[in-house]
Amino acid sequence: MNELMQLSVMSFVIVGLGTMFLIGEVLVNMRGVFALLGIFFMTLFFYTHIPNMSMIIIMFIIYLVGLILIVIDGKVLNDGTLTTLGIVSMIISVSIAAPNLASGIYSVIGIVIGAVLSLTFLKLFKKREMWGKLALKDRLTTEEGYTTLTEEYTQLVGQTGTTLTDLRPSGTISINEKEYSAISTGNWIHKNEKIHVIDVDGTKIQVELIDETK
Repeated sequence: MNELMQLSVMSFVIVGLGTMFLIGEVLVNMRGVFALLGIFFMTLFFYTHIPNMSMIIIMFIIYLVGLILIVIDGKVLNDGTLTTLGIVSMIISVSIAAPNLASGIYSVIGIVIGAVLSLTFLKLFKKREMWGKLALKDRLTTEEGYTTLTEEYTQLVGQTGTTLTDLRPSGTISINEKEYSAISTGNWIHKNEKIHVIDVDGTKIQVELIDETK
């Protein structure tokens, strides 16, 4: 294996491990162990490829910002915009740091593989409670004492309303002058369009665009 290939493979492994552990720390409660490992591997990657300490810090910050954007989108917004920006940010950071094209490509692949592998931690370790709390409103049931809320949402089936934001596919709608979070059937629905509720699962509202041409 020539030196160029060795450098590319090393970039792939280091970035993959760094990404896997950093995302893993966000997903499961490892008391900072995964965070330290992730920071170590990513610092090693930037340090071995960038001679200037200031640039190392900048690239590392860009990488972490990308990771944070993905987490925010996945757990709060769910519209894909911040995830896209986050992925681009992470790719830019490792691509700029890479000494050549091959190493840059391998580094980007490392990000993807590392992110996928981090999901296996959910099956091996305890999931962070903070994510359970954020998702609680999507799991409210009558048995847990949320009868009133459940009935309110159930009664929305068949009612019409207006989109307050674009549904891509999730967003905000207004029904009877009240705002709700909703998701479309998969199609992009623009802001200020008329919709009707076709299904409610707990507090998850699924809507469909009203075709006024019919």
